[in-house]
Amino acid sequence: MKKPGNLLFLLFLIIGTIIILGENKPTYRTQQGKIFGTLYTVTYEHNADLQPQILAAMQAVDNSLSPFNKHSIITHVNNNDSIEVDTLFTEVFHTAQQIYRESHGAFDPTVAPLVNAWGFGFKKGIDVKSGTIDSLRTLVGFERIRLNGNHIEKDDDRILLDFSAIAKGYGSDRVARLLDSCGIKNYMVEIGGEVVVKGHNKNGNPWGIGITKPADDSLSVNQELQTVLRLTDCAIATSGNYRNFYYKDGVKYAHTIDPRTGYPVQHSLLSATVIADNCMRADALATAFMVLGVDSAMAYCERHPEIDGYFIVAADSGRYETRLSFDEDKYK
Repeated sequence: MKKPGNLLFLLFLIIGTIIILGENKPTYRTQQGKIFGTLYTVTYEHNADLQPQILAAMQAVDNSLSPFNKHSIITHVNNNDSIEVDTLFTEVFHTAQQIYRESHGAFDPTVAPLVNAWGFGFKKGIDVKSGTIDSLRTLVGFERIRLNGNHIEKDDDRILLDFSAIAKGYGSDRVARLLDSCGIKNYMVEIGGEVVVKGHNKNGNPWGIGITKPADDSLSVNQELQTVLRLTDCAIATSGNYRNFYYKDGVKYAHTIDPRTGYPVQHSLLSATVIADNCMRADALATAFMVLGVDSAMAYCERHPEIDGYFIVAADSGRYETRLSFDEDKYK
């Protein structure tokens, strides 16, 4: 027969174990902040606060790829400083190169001089004239720049790189990798609208990711949703011309510049959403599709069945139409 003291000790041991297990029970945490000049939200199920690690993962991307960071690797590359690129830069460079070829130049990180000229880039815009565009186009073309080992080689020192159309997606991927390395099974990472999801939300359902209606909204006031897609274990990115634009002499100029012509795109595609296995690729393809237009974007998705596209197109009388490369019930 056990002594009362032993029974009391056992009772305290059980209670203590329950308390410890309760304290370590995974819970859904949400952390928000600002990075890359935009907002981020990370929601994940874990028993510890990973905010410092999440910030470090995003800052590493900024230190490598942000042209707005005066000390970043890409800034040194654009300034023609002697510098070795890191593994983050290399990974993005190779993916950008692949999508440049697949899109026949519609996605091109060397478009920076043209984007800057039209007033949408990281340097002050100039008065755009046809002669100026023709001159700048001689500096555009991803085949004019190479990665030789850990060094960038250019055909012309005036060539500039801008990974803004792929870096946010890559940042989401890097945070997702961090969460994966911690054994986290359920999370949603969103940086400036570029999203990676895994598992389920706190209600046990796939993550609901909204696509905003493409109303002219340069101040980002309109948040009305076109639809909500139910996603898990994938990435999603959206590009559109309905927020970053300006009017000059009665003409609307959108921020999507066609690297092949040097001019802002003028077609009916208002918004391109891409679902892929990683956000870096989804982000770059969304930009490429905005350049290509809806028909070529749909054709790309047909050639690449691992890519799904959701496109919002301007129709007659100010209406919107949607075109999908997948069955409409797939993400419901």
